[in-house]
Amino acid sequence: MSRRFAVAAALLAILALGTASAVPAQRVLVVEDAQTGEAYLTTPVENGTTVALEYTHSVEKTRVYDGYTVDGDRLVMTRMEFESFGWGLPSGANVTRENGTFVYDPPGELTRLTVAPGHVAGHRLHVGNQTYDLVALTDERSVDIHVTRRSALAAAIHLLDP
Repeated sequence: MSRRFAVAAALLAILALGTASAVPAQRVLVVEDAQTGEAYLTTPVENGTTVALEYTHSVEKTRVYDGYTVDGDRLVMTRMEFESFGWGLPSGANVTRENGTFVYDPPGELTRLTVAPGHVAGHRLHVGNQTYDLVALTDERSVDIHVTRRSALAAAIHLLDP
């Protein structure tokens, strides 16, 4: 009887693995350590999801917002907001003013965005309507942010891994 149970359990496990691997892959945004690859955050996204970095400019001490839209495995830069011109900000850009803020629609798309979160800048990551404190999440370690696909099997394994 125990041999039948073992065979049945094995067949069920194979069936479950086959089913999980047949389910379409889920698109996720991953924030991982730039040196070790350790994942700090993995969260579902889809085409059109807004992903943004918000921080305080280190020299100007004013707010900067860099907005991206998920498009496949790319982050397309769609909006930049800043309150003053300073080092690293687009001084020659064609900006508009909205409520005292400079707004710019920058060109470009990325497959990987590298960020060095810092206490002074107070980097925050917005994904859809969720906000994450990148400084606390990463202990101020540099991170790579990118979009990838994760199978249902990988998602299930990730849920089991503490």
